[in-house]
Amino acid sequence: MADVSKFISGVINFQQQHFGENPKLASDLIIGQKPQALLIGCCDSRVDPALLTGSSQGDLFIQRNIANLVPPYSKSDDFHGVSSAIEYAVRHLEVSDIIVLGHSHCGGIGALLDSAKGKNAGEFISKWISIADSARDKVIEEMSDLPPEKQARACEKEAILVSLKNLTSYPWINERVATGRLSLHGWYYNLSTGQLRYYNQLTGEFEILVKPYEAEKTAQAAKQK
Repeated sequence: MADVSKFISGVINFQQQHFGENPKLASDLIIGQKPQALLIGCCDSRVDPALLTGSSQGDLFIQRNIANLVPPYSKSDDFHGVSSAIEYAVRHLEVSDIIVLGHSHCGGIGALLDSAKGKNAGEFISKWISIADSARDKVIEEMSDLPPEKQARACEKEAILVSLKNLTSYPWINERVATGRLSLHGWYYNLSTGQLRYYNQLTGEFEILVKPYEAEKTAQAAKQK
């Protein structure tokens, strides 16, 4: 069994910060939660939504799954883990924002592209990532002459758009968006640079929200302080 002592130490540190340094927040959170946003992110260990956004406890209601996908609205008798999380956040917690957070170098999207070559990602993964088949097909059709890396980056963004579109298939989401009580956001995080882009519905492009990290400029600014 792998040594998990670092995680245990982490809990001890968390106790000190949560209960020792901020007892009022700890007490308030016992009463209930009122997060501002539902964030739908990837399971990838390199992209922790709370860590990435600097959020505190109670700020985000987070649903993580392979490739940050949202299935279309359905009343079938299947298990609906992602849909139930969305329903709870929207209809019970009444979040004001839903953020779909995708990222570069996503293994799930890589598997999605490989599926076009007949590769099976696994017993459950293949079916799940098929939610974004339309994103894969669009990239392959329009960018077949580009290298695999660029196709992957493009498909990662297209999959975010699929999830945003699928969100609008939920009637109670549409109703809240129409009345201005809910806003939908598509974000794309670049693991290589730290850059964050957002999908601009007016331009149809992913535009810069947070510029790439520049170590040299940051160091110079620190020296000037």
